[in-house]
Amino acid sequence: MSGTIAWLLDETPTSRMQARLGRLYRLTLAILANPLAVVGAVIVLTLVLTAAFAPLIATHDPIAQSLSERLKPPSAAHWMGTDELGRDIWSRVVYGSRITLTIVLLVAAIAAPLGMVIGAVAAYAGGWIDRALMGLTDIFLSMPKLILALAFVAALGPGIENAIIAIAITSWPGYARIARAEALVVRRSEFVAAVELQGASAWRVIVSNILPLCVSSMIIRVTLDMAGIILTAAGLGFIGLGAQPPVPEWGAMISRGRSFILDQWWVATMPGFAIVIVSLGFCLLGDGLRDALDPRRKEG
Repeated sequence: MSGTIAWLLDETPTSRMQARLGRLYRLTLAILANPLAVVGAVIVLTLVLTAAFAPLIATHDPIAQSLSERLKPPSAAHWMGTDELGRDIWSRVVYGSRITLTIVLLVAAIAAPLGMVIGAVAAYAGGWIDRALMGLTDIFLSMPKLILALAFVAALGPGIENAIIAIAITSWPGYARIARAEALVVRRSEFVAAVELQGASAWRVIVSNILPLCVSSMIIRVTLDMAGIILTAAGLGFIGLGAQPPVPEWGAMISRGRSFILDQWWVATMPGFAIVIVSLGFCLLGDGLRDALDPRRKEG
């Protein structure tokens, strides 16, 4: 009996690896067939490379001040001009990509797994556990993310670490809802029943059989949410609750440049362009992933 179940499940490491490589290959082809998704992927890849090679790309020290060079317009010496303290804006934008990428990755690494586990546990357990976890989820979903993040940062104190924690706390409910919906579909399926017959514990069923089926939806949701995470982090930095000076964070740079927006427009506009372009890149890539991973896309 156990041999028959193992054969039906086809759980050999080689077959799993081949299936994953096949899905990755089909996903890559689907993305390449979508021009907007390619544009988004190029923008995101550029962000990653810029963050990785910031010391080579930046032309100046991002925190070095030179009052004799303050508020200079864009030129060959300073590609994006200088700010009120004479710091090179191009170099600060380049190094700011590191902070943006760090925030996005850490928030995704915290919020997505947390939401997936909560949603899968709620769906598999059912009963009062499901009602309690989803009730908590609904409480978080009922409040605007930015306002909730402001409340948490105000309680924890300003700083990039606390901003990451606050954004992650406000981001997990969406993932929990998606994971619960996916888990409800498969929790009574035949392959889950087969695993249970083999004596697998509830936790093993959730981790090994239910959560992997939620990964595709999570990838799409995480990619689409990254633009919102960037905007939330920039909003916290704009009001002084995110990364603290002299760290070159894009939201804080816009905040400092708003006093010069009429005469020295480049001080606030350049980091603003960076936020818009990177957010657009994640949105385009997320849309492409959604089209590629949607099983109904060929029916349209």
